[in-house]
Amino acid sequence: MRGSSADPCGCFPTGRHYPGIADAIADAIAEVAGLCAEHDPSVDWRRIPIAVIDFETTGTSPTDDRIVEVGVVCFDQGEVTRAEAILVNPGRPIPESAARVHGISDEEVRDAPAFDATVPTLREWLSGRLPVAYNAGFDRSFLHAALDRARVTRDPDAPPAFREDVVWADPLVWAREILKDIERHRLVDVCAHLGVSLEHAHRAAGDAEATGRVLMALAPKMPTAYAELIRLQERYRAVQEAEFARLRGRRRR
Repeated sequence: MRGSSADPCGCFPTGRHYPGIADAIADAIAEVAGLCAEHDPSVDWRRIPIAVIDFETTGTSPTDDRIVEVGVVCFDQGEVTRAEAILVNPGRPIPESAARVHGISDEEVRDAPAFDATVPTLREWLSGRLPVAYNAGFDRSFLHAALDRARVTRDPDAPPAFREDVVWADPLVWAREILKDIERHRLVDVCAHLGVSLEHAHRAAGDAEATGRVLMALAPKMPTAYAELIRLQERYRAVQEAEFARLRGRRRR
C-alpha cells in the first residue's frame, strides 16, 4: 500500500523479525529433505566434518559393474585430515576399456580384499561425516549397490553415506551453476579453471582430494547454511537435468 512503512521482509523498522518469523524460518530449514540428522540444519556446512568419496570401477553400471578402488579424503574446517585408498578385488576381470581410464590391472587387485571386507573400515572413515562426491549420483549408486550385495543393514546409526535418505553434496552441480563461463565441467576442467591441483586423475584418492578442494574453492559463492546448501543444490540439479534432457531430445530430432 502506498505510504505504508511495512517492510516486505517481515521485520520491524529496527531490523528484528515480527514475532514468529524466526520460528517459521527455523521450521522451514529443518524441513529440508535429505539432511544428516547428526548436524544442525542451520550450521555453516564448512564446519561439518566432510568425507569426499570416489570409486574407480569396472564400468558405469552400479548393478552390473563392481568397485575396484575406494578413495576417501576427510576435510575438517576446510583442511585435509585424512586421505585413504583401498584397492578392491571385483571378483571379475577388469575390462580393458575401464583399465585404460584408471590404470588398475587385474594383477593389482588379485590379492586385494572383496568389497564386503572393506565395510568396517569404511564405517570408521565415514562415521558422522557429510558425504561429498563429484557427480555424486554415480558414486552414491555404486556404494549403495555394493552395500546391498553385501547385505549391510542401513540403520540410523550407520554413516550418513550409507543411508538412503541422505543427500550427498555435489560440487559438480555447483560448478555448473557458478562457473557458467567455462564450456565443460569435468573435474579436470574445473580444477584447471580454479587452479586446483589434480596430480593423480582417475585414481580414487586423487580425485577425492581434488573434489574437496574444488568444493572449498567454490564455497564463497555457495550458501553457508547446511540446509540451504542441500535445498538449493537439489533445485539446481533438477533444472540442470531438465535442460540436459531437453538438449538430448533436440539432438534426436
